[in-house]
Amino acid sequence: MYFEYFKTIDSGKTFIKPGNFLLKLQADLLGQKANIGKYYMQISQELRFWRPKVFINLQYSGGLGITTPRQYSYYIVNTYAIGLSYPFKIGDAFFSSVLNYRYVPYTRPSHDFLFTTYFYKGLFNYKAEFAGSFSCWTENKNHGDEPDTGLTGKRFYFFAEPQFWYKLKGGLYIGTKINTFYHVNTTDNIVEVYPTAAVKIKL
Repeated sequence: MYFEYFKTIDSGKTFIKPGNFLLKLQADLLGQKANIGKYYMQISQELRFWRPKVFINLQYSGGLGITTPRQYSYYIVNTYAIGLSYPFKIGDAFFSSVLNYRYVPYTRPSHDFLFTTYFYKGLFNYKAEFAGSFSCWTENKNHGDEPDTGLTGKRFYFFAEPQFWYKLKGGLYIGTKINTFYHVNTTDNIVEVYPTAAVKIKL
């Protein structure tokens, strides 16, 4: 289950000019008796105090996973990020690129850079949509916990979620969201691709 709320607010009239706001909530039903097994959230707010449309970007993400047996349950550790965002257009496609400093408070904290690009393009007079994002970052191999003992250096991560949607009627769409991971779910050097068939309600 996936919920996303996105809003652009940028009047350009007040001293603090809010920009894009994004809220993502995601959960699976892989727990015992189809209960929620994993939950993840991300929240992002942009703002500026000046005329050029370069924004300060603030982000938080976190979550948890519940397993059977329960003693293997885990947290998706809180992550905090701050940086700069720049929205732009190429033709009639919309983009926003974000470069953040990223802090993860592991036992041995990780300080890194995170780069993300969001994109959106309406097709066939907005009867269809191509959208999504991709992110890449680094993180300490050693989090200060026993399984990481002896590891040094950084590990590279990549995540992408391109989406294609076709409007059936009103706000009802059918389409696909393809989640692509590298080092996000496993430390093995493999690319994981999870295509979906999906229905979207756009309010």
